Amino acid sequence: MRDLLNDIDRWKSEGKRIALARVVDIEGSGPRDPGAAMAVNQDGEVVGSVSGGCVEGAVVAEALGMLNGDNQPRLVTFGYSDDEAFAVGLTCGGIIHLFLQPLTW
Repeated sequence: MRDLLNDIDRWKSEGKRIALARVVDIEGSGPRDPGAAMAVNQDGEVVGSVSGGCVEGAVVAEALGMLNGDNQPRLVTFGYSDDEAFAVGLTCGGIIHLFLQPLTW
């Protein structure tokens, strides 16, 4: 999270709306542990990582949808069971649960 603070502070000073996604739980194998975080601003700029690439694009889309929609915090889930991931050729497997929230000042 500390790695994101400089960018979040800069975006805040520029008046940009920001969403924060944090890993709150994983099932099976997970690319990032709970506590991993990613911030997305209204322009789609991203800092941090919640999945090491497996679902980053989907998280950005969800964050932008929230910022441009109801702006309400939510729990979102991405992933597959390890067996399903292997069957379709995904390497990350597992299921990650993220808490997505707009940052308000």
